[in-house]
Amino acid sequence: MDTAPRPAPGRLTYRDATAEDVKNLVALIESAYRGESARASWTSEADLLEGQRTDEQGVLDVIEADGSRLLTVEADGVLVACCQLEHRGPAAYFGMFAVDPGAQGGGLGKQVLAEAERRARADWGVREMHMTVIVQREDLIAWYERRGYRRTGQLLPFPYGDERFGIPQRPDLAFELLVKPLDQDV
Repeated sequence: MDTAPRPAPGRLTYRDATAEDVKNLVALIESAYRGESARASWTSEADLLEGQRTDEQGVLDVIEADGSRLLTVEADGVLVACCQLEHRGPAAYFGMFAVDPGAQGGGLGKQVLAEAERRARADWGVREMHMTVIVQREDLIAWYERRGYRRTGQLLPFPYGDERFGIPQRPDLAFELLVKPLDQDV
């Protein structure tokens, strides 16, 4: 298995997802979080959760919700990443972040996160970005901390019994709220 970092694609196109993108987005999100392709990825939750990460209705709900958008990222016309942005008053929520496992390790995730922060500031004038991460995902939390997010200690329960979010493989899963102040002058 090749574990060398890949260069980030040079020319990225960002756009809001539409209903026509749903099937491809579900495939991307599943590949980044679940199954064998995800196991090759450092972002995998495969050891914590089995089953699905999302489904077509869940993705469509994000696309169609007021104050929400699902940002798609393409490199030369090929879907390589996505993320959810939701306007929540003075903050934006960042979620459903997925980078194609074959495109990871070259800085693409950093580029997408920075663009999501820029758009949240520019489009909604928010002062903070919020996200929730499973507390057992220490490497992922550390990655976000290196990008300016801070742990709040505020825990939210994992939705046990709701298989739309996966089948937990341990009884102690919880989400922690991470927050990053967004400089309004940037």
